[in-house]
Amino acid sequence: MNRPASDGAAHFQPETSTAKAILGADVGGTYARLGWALLQPGGDLQVQGFRKYACAEHPSLAAILRDYADWLASNTDAPAISHAVVAIAGVLDGDTLLNTNLAWPVSLAATRAESGIASLELINDFVAVAQAMPHADAEALHLICGEPAHGQRGPALVLGPGTGLGVALYLPGGNPPVLASEAGHAALAATTPLEQDVLRLLARRYPHVDNERVLSGPGLMNLYSCLCELQGSEPHWQTPAALVEAANAQRDAIAVQSVEVFCAWLGSLAGDLALTFGARSVYLTGGITGHLAGPLHAGSFQQRFLAKGALSAALRQVPVWRVEHGELGVLGALAWHLDNLPTP
Repeated sequence: MNRPASDGAAHFQPETSTAKAILGADVGGTYARLGWALLQPGGDLQVQGFRKYACAEHPSLAAILRDYADWLASNTDAPAISHAVVAIAGVLDGDTLLNTNLAWPVSLAATRAESGIASLELINDFVAVAQAMPHADAEALHLICGEPAHGQRGPALVLGPGTGLGVALYLPGGNPPVLASEAGHAALAATTPLEQDVLRLLARRYPHVDNERVLSGPGLMNLYSCLCELQGSEPHWQTPAALVEAANAQRDAIAVQSVEVFCAWLGSLAGDLALTFGARSVYLTGGITGHLAGPLHAGSFQQRFLAKGALSAALRQVPVWRVEHGELGVLGALAWHLDNLPTP
């Protein structure tokens, strides 16, 4: 690989062979994850050179890309990079990315110029997650419920509770192959009397109570605070990690209840969306699903996923998988480029 120019900008040179080395990045409000892959017709897609950056420790997206490029340049085994795809939360409005959770503003033109990457694309982060699913290893999939044999073909619903709630639909053979969705911002539906009580409290705080007000990391804390208020208790836990740890250790009854209600409510939404989109399989991604692995498999998620009246029997055939893959966003960014290459 060529070394950075004397001005410090990383200049990527195109490949001369049929194989192309592509940089993929997954950028969220807290971390940026980067890797590269060598794309060859008919070859497997494998993330290499994976690195993780804390966004707040760097002044811009371009600075992170440049740092990664410098690191690659110091590795004599790394190939020249011809292109970069960045999966990032938000919507591109002209040259500017619209997002309130990032550590800095993002301009596509400025990022290209400051990083030295002339060929750079920004895509929605959850489009990348959905795009990654056909490329994820079987070992990363953990069955929660349903019949795997029935989920091999047809639309795949992908949900990701994290900082927000990402929702997308993967359409095998579709053009485009991923249907983006803003279902995380659709109105939250309450089913049980307790959920209705929580919804009433949230409606006093927010003019619009959407799904991610509960079904996300910050949403779990909203749910916890509402349950504390309903029971006349002062909130003790301040972060999702502390709350989940207390629940898993059975140290706090309201923390345990918060996690149980969260999983059941997520199951209800997953079932609704599976019916809405005619999904033949469902994949749960996002950092919070890994922390809630035990509760998600305990039964309340499955019970509410299937609680759809006459159509419960149809949903019993839909496999629901929990996905554990630390490089999923990077894999998806690379897969997006691979799957959108023109057919020779």
